Amino acid sequence: MYAIVKIAGQQFKVERGLKVYVHRLKANEGADVEFDDVLLIDNEGKITVGSPKVEGAKVAATVLQHLRGDKVLVFKKKRRKTYQKLNGHRQDFTQILVQGILNGSESVSDKLEAKKHEFIIRSKKPVIAAPIAEVETDENEVTEKPAVKKAPAKKAAVKKATKKTED
Repeated sequence: MYAIVKIAGQQFKVERGLKVYVHRLKANEGADVEFDDVLLIDNEGKITVGSPKVEGAKVAATVLQHLRGDKVLVFKKKRRKTYQKLNGHRQDFTQILVQGILNGSESVSDKLEAKKHEFIIRSKKPVIAAPIAEVETDENEVTEKPAVKKAPAKKAAVKKATKKTED
């Protein structure tokens, strides 16, 4: 099941469990959000097209994080006029996780509570590495290293001096 939904002025094809980057939303991280502008729903081959949107349909999602995109450089130049201008821009994005697509008869809050335990959101806690166990060795035990064979030395090329004779 998938849906075409309008989020922050752009249209996205979403499915349950999909992570999507959208333009910055005014919601806190971890908050549940709903999108009412559902334009199309495909339920296993049964397609419902809205005019302009499907009545009662909603897409439920959770805000994962707010971040910024890559820097885009805008360079303007007029040749022979000594005019150059360089501007940079970084777009603000929000990463959301789609929890489910609802057709209208189902309650969004009930559906979210039932599905919430299925999704594991990556925590921002640092991972602490376990110490490496020390290996005990006997002092009397001698380990021999295998002999390393050296490559034979290359013979230096002898350059012969050529004499030029004048006639």
